[in-house]
Formats: sequence, structure tokens, C-alpha cells
Amino acid sequence: MINVSGLTKYYGVNCAVDNLTFNAKKGEILGFLGPNGAGKTTTMRILTGYMPPTSGKASVGGFDVIDQSLEVRKLVGYLPETVPLYQDMRVFDYLKFMAELRHVSDVEEKVDIVLEQVGMVERSESFISKLSKGMRQRVGLAQALIHQPEVLILDEPTIGLDPAQIIEVRKLIQEIGKEKTVLLSTHILSEAQQVCDRVMIINKGHIVAEDTPEHLQTRMVGSRRVTVRIAGETTPAIAIINKIPGILSVKLTDNDAIQFENPTDKDLRPLVAKALIKARFDLLELSSESVNLEDIFLQLTREEPQALSPSEVKDEFLAEEPAGINKKIKKEGK
Repeated sequence: MINVSGLTKYYGVNCAVDNLTFNAKKGEILGFLGPNGAGKTTTMRILTGYMPPTSGKASVGGFDVIDQSLEVRKLVGYLPETVPLYQDMRVFDYLKFMAELRHVSDVEEKVDIVLEQVGMVERSESFISKLSKGMRQRVGLAQALIHQPEVLILDEPTIGLDPAQIIEVRKLIQEIGKEKTVLLSTHILSEAQQVCDRVMIINKGHIVAEDTPEHLQTRMVGSRRVTVRIAGETTPAIAIINKIPGILSVKLTDNDAIQFENPTDKDLRPLVAKALIKARFDLLELSSESVNLEDIFLQLTREEPQALSPSEVKDEFLAEEPAGINKKIKKEGK
């Protein structure tokens, strides 16, 4: 449903989005991750027809975002990070007004449906100015859903919500994502890991990683770290573990636990457990540590950005000089 090729956007001499290429299909929730200033919001604004790109192509549902902007807007529901709401209107009246602007049929019925979806039925007659930030966020989500769009673009949809509301909105997004295309920008990495089918991490306008959260975790590390705790002397236990084929390293940690590493494509915990029990050790703990999305995000968005191979995420990164007009200025000696 979303196809982007070579998308670039300059603000003056500053390159906010640099040659982005990606796609999102129907029934997929694509997480859009990156630090502040990475280019997430700019990309979303281009896809919703809010602003044109400097160069490159982008289409939604087969319609070009520049040449066929009105068709794109019919297909897209957009929730910006700061929702522009009419504070002096009641919730129901505001949603009815938005539905009429979009030429929705059976307006009041559609308003009732989205109010139920976002859990705002009891507040339908409340003035928007009297709502909490979390409630206003729900109204913003409701206006994005009012015309039953094929594509939903959400910029920080759970910001300002309480824990219970966050869980509800995440469930709603997952339900919507079964039939529609969802592009979800978030700073909550656990949210992306729980909700998204695929994540795309960008830094300084570049895509630095794109894959499922599970595959990113596997590819970003070359080994699995396992912690072992036993009752008794650790030195002979370390010697036993070290003899098991496939073990990369074994060491004693500061808190008297044994830690070993093995390749990610092998799980040697059963062999280690059998060997220790056979040697009559009392096994107290055998737990595996895996890199999470937060670790990956921090590694890929550190101060000096590094580019991954376009075909796959690898353990080693190739340093890449920032592209765009700054590179051109340097080349021309200005």
C-alpha cells in the first residue's frame, strides 16, 4: 500500500530525509523508529500530502502523493504527534464535522462506531477543552479512523496516555493492522517490539536497519550469552562447561555466576545442564540473555551513524559519510 523510492527532503541546506526507500503492504504494521530529528515526522507529512519532497517518489495505494494528493488523502488516516483539535467543540460534534468534511455516508453511525473503538462513548458530549491530554489523544485517533482509511499513519499515538489506555490503544492498532496498513512512529521501543510486524530504524535521514524485531535481534549479535548458577565450587564447573563443543567462552562474573557464550544458531543449554548434573552439581539457574530492540536502537543511532548492508543487517557496520548537500559543499571546497 505504501511505496517509497529515493525520497529526499531538504529544509534549506539541511537534509532531513536522505534517499529513503521502503514499502509497507496491506495487513502490516511497520514501526518507524529513530531519535528526534531523524526524519520520521517529515516522511509522514510527505506521505499524507502535507508537504512535497525535494526529490524521489512516494505512493499510497498506487496513487502518487504529489500528482494525486486528493486520492491519497481519501485512503489515509493521519494522527500527528500534536493533534489539532477544535477546543470549543463537543467530541461528538467534532467527529461529525470531520466526517462531513470527508464526505462520509451515515455520519452519525460512523461517529458512534469510532467512539466505541477508542472508548470515548461516555465522553461524547464533553467539550474537547475539558478533556485530559490522553482523552484528546483518543479523539485524534478517532478522527483518523472516521472514514475507515486503508492506510493509518500514526505519529506517537500513545503519548500522554495512562498505562491502561496504552494497552487499549495498542490492542486497537493490532486489530486495525490485520486488515489495513499501519505506519507507526514511536519512541517506546517495547511498544514497537510488541505491536509491529516489521521495524525500520532511521538516523539522520538514513535507514540504518529494517527487519522484523526478531530477525534484528538475531542478526545484531553473533553469540548468545547464558548465565549459570550452581551450588558448590565454580572452578570445576567452569572446566566442565569449557569442554563442551561449541562453547565460545566461559567466565566467572562478579556475583559468582558462571557466564558462557555460544553461537546464536545453537542452544547449548541442554548439554550444559546434562554435563553439570552428571558431575553431581546442583543447578540453581540456567538463563539466556538476548539483545533487545533498545540495545539495537542505541547501537544504530549513536553519535556517529553507521550504515548497514542494504541486503541484510550485519554485525559489522560500514561507516558512511553523510550524504546530501553538505557532501557536495565539501567536494566543491566551499
